[in-house]
Amino acid sequence: MKKLTIVIVTILLLDQYAISQGCVAIKGSGSSCMMSHPDSISKPGWQAGTSIRYFKSFRHFSGTKENKERLEQNTEVINHTTIFDFTLTRIINDRWSVMMDIPIINNARSSLYEHGLVNGSYIKRERNAMHSFGVGDIRLAAYYWLFDPQKVRKGNIQLGLGIKLPTGDYDYKDYWYNVGVNGTKELRTVDQSIQLGDGGTGFTVELNAAYKLTPKIGVYGNMYYLINPREQNGVRTYRETLTPALANEAIMSVPDQYMYRAGFVYAVKKLSIAAGARLEGIPVKDIIGGSGDFRRPGCIWSVEPSLNYELKHINLFASIPVAVVRNRTQSVTDKENSITRGTFVRGDAAFADYSVNVGATFKF
Repeated sequence: MKKLTIVIVTILLLDQYAISQGCVAIKGSGSSCMMSHPDSISKPGWQAGTSIRYFKSFRHFSGTKENKERLEQNTEVINHTTIFDFTLTRIINDRWSVMMDIPIINNARSSLYEHGLVNGSYIKRERNAMHSFGVGDIRLAAYYWLFDPQKVRKGNIQLGLGIKLPTGDYDYKDYWYNVGVNGTKELRTVDQSIQLGDGGTGFTVELNAAYKLTPKIGVYGNMYYLINPREQNGVRTYRETLTPALANEAIMSVPDQYMYRAGFVYAVKKLSIAAGARLEGIPVKDIIGGSGDFRRPGCIWSVEPSLNYELKHINLFASIPVAVVRNRTQSVTDKENSITRGTFVRGDAAFADYSVNVGATFKF
């Protein structure tokens, strides 16, 4: 196997705050790209990449328990998220490269409780939708292969350090219905899960590794962590208008995000087939800065099959992470409410069953 290709999913989500799949989401800067082992990219040059990630979140979980009554009662929140991701990479030499990632995000959110629930009582029970579209948080990163690829041929480890810029709109607004004066619609901030950005300048750390066990079989591993020092972005959630119990969730948090992947690769000529495990989510507490205000912490364990087909100047790839464990953990504000009320409190979040990632990279 001359070229052991590893899939690197850098989830800022993907922006997307990302990646997970749903209300617990890694957003736009957490999209998919393909990077080859350095023995296949030793010549300086440019690479351009494009990918699409789609998922539909609709299953609600508190902890690892699914709240099936939400589907039975038609009260579930349904998010449709599509992320178009564009990357431009400059290969400086066989060890150094730099990358720019630009996500374009399209979201649609259908819900019941945001369109008529006021102070714990429904003025009108009616399902409506909100939308958001635009550029997400742009990310810049530099990468370095730790071992000389001319001497170490079986595998290598790549370190990546980057900065995520607050370019995505984190106060995107659309209409909430039945909540204004006399039950009229009112222009308000959309839910955190479909915001285009998080409002924070973040720093990313990545480790990407690949090793050949045999000429056709290899292993890979990826680690991505987004450090968001800013505690909250000052944007109102309007959750305090839904019920007084959510008074301490009135402002949006700016959470960290993470993603870890590992698995096996089998290569036959130009085709690589991979299968592994994937963990992604939002932590309860950030590494740097405060962790209060409103966030939906949680994680998803997925089984992730993927394919990569390599032509002379083009790599085609696809992966479908399928969720096996979804866990909406207790947030800082949940813990505060538990103390105040003297009973255990944990919110829920909507998760997807799977996501679809397809794309291509072009070498110049």
